[in-house]
Amino acid sequence: MRKSLSLLIIIVALASGAAIAEPQQRTKVPRIGYLASASGLGPLEEAFRQGLRELGYVEGKNIAIEYRLAQGKLDRLFDLAAELVRLKVDIIVTPSTLDAFAARRATTTIPIVMAASGDAVGTGLVASLARPGRNVTGLTVLARELSGKRLELLKEAVPRLSRVAVLWNAANPDKARDLEETEVQARALGLRLQSLEVRAPNDFESAFRVATSKGAGALFTLTDALIIAHQSRIVDLAAKGRLPAIFSEREFTEIGGLMSYGPNDADLYRRAATYVDKILKGAKPSELPVEQPTRFELVINLKTAKKIGLTIPPELLVRADKVIK
Repeated sequence: MRKSLSLLIIIVALASGAAIAEPQQRTKVPRIGYLASASGLGPLEEAFRQGLRELGYVEGKNIAIEYRLAQGKLDRLFDLAAELVRLKVDIIVTPSTLDAFAARRATTTIPIVMAASGDAVGTGLVASLARPGRNVTGLTVLARELSGKRLELLKEAVPRLSRVAVLWNAANPDKARDLEETEVQARALGLRLQSLEVRAPNDFESAFRVATSKGAGALFTLTDALIIAHQSRIVDLAAKGRLPAIFSEREFTEIGGLMSYGPNDADLYRRAATYVDKILKGAKPSELPVEQPTRFELVINLKTAKKIGLTIPPELLVRADKVIK
């Protein structure tokens, strides 16, 4: 009788242990899809992971990230987005407007978090900043409002400037609107713009030849995934043509571009992690307001200025957040 009772106790204990262990084994680790046009991961992705860690998420432990990179081949974006949908990820994070469009084309149900996009309202990604209304939310950079500031800085760096070449991706509908706004800002500053349209990587050399042959005095870029994917090439071509250039991303200046002015991108990517956290805890993307940048920075590369024979006015250097010497 005692043996039977002992055996019964052991069986009950084992059954209880299995019942406790089973829910633990079934605990779902959230999977985040990261869809980008870029060719590799860098400091901005690390800023996103840092934001997740600050919220208690550790990649490989209590959260998984499925990276899908188009390697600069924009036609691959849609296939990669569809692949993430088939994997049934919980959220898709996108670093640019085109990436967000590709993700939204692939799904209307999986939440999409923009780490940084162009005009999210103007391009139709969201209904409004306050109430996105769809499965897309996150952070937007109103680049058109910054175009005037960048042109002012460029004119201050090159006082006799009259003609500015604008490099932009004509295959991106968002950039056409940016160009229109930039033209308005340029006229107010007494500057003439020269449109340099590119649609593919092979277009850059010919675009720069046109800029120099038509007497452009400086270069202005309307940044998107194509421009970022070929930033080293663009910086090299600008230096070769001795064109003072201003960019929206500090990464361009750090690899040899002359100047950059724009949001602190690392801050945007860290903030994108808070959207992921809120959605995983039950928030609906349609009800999470889209946020705008709060931190901006001016970076000037003096080594590049010397290389192209340009003297940066001291009063402009004083205002820079970072000077590369």
